[in-house]
Amino acid sequence: MQNDIKIQRALISVSDKAGVADFARFLNANSIEILSTGGTARLLQESQVPVIEVGEYTGTREMLDGRVKTLHPKVHGGILGMRNSADHCQQMKEAGIETIDIVVVNLYPFEQTVKKGCSYEEAVENIDIGGPTMLRSAAKNHRDVVVIVDPCDYKRVQDEIEKTGTVSWETRRDLARKVFLHTAHYDAMISDYFNQQLDVEFPETFTLSGRKLQDLRYGENPHQNAAFYGDTFTREASVASARQLHGKALSYNNIIDADAALELVKEFDETAVVIIKHTNPCGTATGSSVLEAYHKALSTDPLSAFGGVIAINKAVDQAAAEEMAKLFVEIIIAPSFSEEALSTLTRKKNIRLLECGALKDYQDQAKFVRKVTGGFVVQDRDLGMVKDMAQCTVPTAKKPTEEEYRALAFAWRVCKHVKSNAIVYARDGQLVGVGAGQMSRVDSSRIGAERAQLAVEGTVMASDAFFPFRDGIDAAAKVGVTAIVQPGGSVRDEEIIEACNEHGIAMILTGMRHFRH
Repeated sequence: MQNDIKIQRALISVSDKAGVADFARFLNANSIEILSTGGTARLLQESQVPVIEVGEYTGTREMLDGRVKTLHPKVHGGILGMRNSADHCQQMKEAGIETIDIVVVNLYPFEQTVKKGCSYEEAVENIDIGGPTMLRSAAKNHRDVVVIVDPCDYKRVQDEIEKTGTVSWETRRDLARKVFLHTAHYDAMISDYFNQQLDVEFPETFTLSGRKLQDLRYGENPHQNAAFYGDTFTREASVASARQLHGKALSYNNIIDADAALELVKEFDETAVVIIKHTNPCGTATGSSVLEAYHKALSTDPLSAFGGVIAINKAVDQAAAEEMAKLFVEIIIAPSFSEEALSTLTRKKNIRLLECGALKDYQDQAKFVRKVTGGFVVQDRDLGMVKDMAQCTVPTAKKPTEEEYRALAFAWRVCKHVKSNAIVYARDGQLVGVGAGQMSRVDSSRIGAERAQLAVEGTVMASDAFFPFRDGIDAAAKVGVTAIVQPGGSVRDEEIIEACNEHGIAMILTGMRHFRH
């Protein structure tokens, strides 16, 4: 398989024309004949590179508005014919088929077309047929053919031809690998588009495809390898689309924590600051300014905030930046930073600053995927939220006050982003205590109160799922909680309601659970 190949003829047909004229000029200088089509052929002719139009080569003109131009035996026979097969060579000779030794193709810009918004008809016309066929043909026959789908590989191939007059087996095989990745990604985008158009939530085959954004030094732990990939169609502000303005490269854990912080801060329209440690909030607050919200968020748990991740839903100004710079944090992610804020924060060499852009109302409906050994589970993102607490059921004798309603709405937003079993203590606009990830809900209630740095008495409580027993209510009453929000739905709901009435606690039932495993 590791044979040297003689390069006599190349076929070039690209939508991404970066660098193609220079590469074609190099091929021509090395006595390699060039076939081309359409706009690529015109570009090469304008660049003074001799080129033979594919229609002239095949003797068949382009037809059907360019839908048929390279689908011809003289093209695919020249690509697929095995040079070490006497039978193939004889058949090619009889049919007047010349070998095509380099195929340079990239595809109609389906991804770019759909991303910018287009009609259904325009999307369909940007589904390439001839391009993937040529690429797959050349990649299949990489024993005899060099195939280039990425303009970044022009120099690689050029250097090898200059040094040896051919392209090595190792390079040909690697270029073929890149082709199959490229065509698989292309088909995944198209199938995903049709799933969206037809409202198919869970197709018969689930294809996940993304572009690598960066290699990571390691994964969750140093002995694990890792890389970061970005979704193709996501338009929502995200860690994947954020621009890093300063600091060390992101780590696996940085990315996970920054995502958790950003997703929580998106819950608020008013100015909000979130501080995350190991994906759980150790501080969340709203305020009249970023500075006020930051001070309130930090006061929740200053010790845990050390080495955490901060997310803000408004632009970071100089006043807030000066205060944030006093704390050791791994990442600050925000829609934008003022020049003065950047000047202050960039004095800290290692802090990572991520600019994610405006947090618009748009929320991506892409599925949430989680790998398990032997497969993966797919579900909708948890975008559910109670928009008006006053519309929820209040089964207790005591009704929440207006202030408690506001505090309950705040606590419910935060609780949604805490690992189950989740308990949150809060006041209006400020997180007070968190009990996260416990096997028992009453333990979460106890830990959230015990670890609170602020006074728990007079707060409200949020629980991500129903209380199975009244002990959680009793624990809340013991620390002075005045109102509770929870989904309800337990077989002991009446017992829970009775416990609230005994303690004079108001309770809201949302009917919506927010487990976060």
